[in-house]
Amino acid sequence: MKDVDSLATQPNPADTPRVLGFSMPAEWERQDALWLAWPHDEETFPGGLPEVERTYLQIIAAIHDAQDVHLLVRDDAMSARVSQQLREAKLDPARVHLHAHPYRDVWFRDYGPIFVTNRSAGTLAMVHWGFNAWGGKYDTHFGDVRIPHFMEQLLGLRRFEPGLILEGGSIDVNGDGVLLTTEQCLLNSNRNPRRGKAEIETYLRDYLAVSRFVWLKGGIAGDDTDGHVDTVARFVNARTIVCAFEENRADENHGPLSENYARLLEATDRNGAHFAIVKLPMPGRLDGPAGRLPATYANFFIGTDVVLVPAFDDPNDAVAAGQLQAFFPERRVVSIDCRALVRGFGTLHCITQQQPWVGS
Repeated sequence: MKDVDSLATQPNPADTPRVLGFSMPAEWERQDALWLAWPHDEETFPGGLPEVERTYLQIIAAIHDAQDVHLLVRDDAMSARVSQQLREAKLDPARVHLHAHPYRDVWFRDYGPIFVTNRSAGTLAMVHWGFNAWGGKYDTHFGDVRIPHFMEQLLGLRRFEPGLILEGGSIDVNGDGVLLTTEQCLLNSNRNPRRGKAEIETYLRDYLAVSRFVWLKGGIAGDDTDGHVDTVARFVNARTIVCAFEENRADENHGPLSENYARLLEATDRNGAHFAIVKLPMPGRLDGPAGRLPATYANFFIGTDVVLVPAFDDPNDAVAAGQLQAFFPERRVVSIDCRALVRGFGTLHCITQQQPWVGS
């Protein structure tokens, strides 16, 4: 495995996003665009690639009326084939922008940049974290770390590069200075082995402009990301966190999710006030060829006018969608069948990355 910490350097306090007035917005704030990478790899989705492509068309259809979609394709041949599928699905070609560039896989949130905004100046920038394929698990995926370089050239945005390994699915923010994450992932020795908790918090403060941290223990069974927080707990507003919870005591997820829930009950915001914590049910167990899959409703995506919620042909699909609808009454909640997508070990939040709005 590569030396995952070889690029890490102490941030220059005079030239970080925080000092320059940038911060990471909450996901429910207005967005300009959504970024995706079109699925292509039979190895990721064995026998299920056509179904995953249909899932992408459903996602784009739900999103593209309110915000543009930027879609990576690997080459001109793929661009032509995907364009044909978009036309057949009667999607607006003016709202879907295809960009040809090599990439290995679809997990855009983890290897793509995190956008930050300076609201007072009306400017957008990106933070390009290091990516080492989830702790060196997949050597063929290291090249995806180049995607932010391509986006920098395409968009003409300033790119900050901390030199720290961090995947976008490992964090969530409330837009009011609080960041939610897990010890299992951010403190894992396969990410930044020479960086302790306090030092990692310094990077997060300087590059995302957060000031308080809520550290959960870890993730769910079947998750090969080492416990990304977007599979277990998410902010739905600045004061409320939904938390995946397994009621069945015989299920292997019951213990870890119960511990996360207990920690959340003790967590406070930057003013010392406790959050409202709402239990989000878990779907029944789903298995793939290698064992349990990380099926969870916490991997939802909040768009400008919709909330996309994973569905698994489970009775709790409607329960989870109803709970989230209550938090987003001005948005449509759209359930997306993710039974094929989750066979690649991720669902809706994992494949997406929002580009915030900075207009007037």
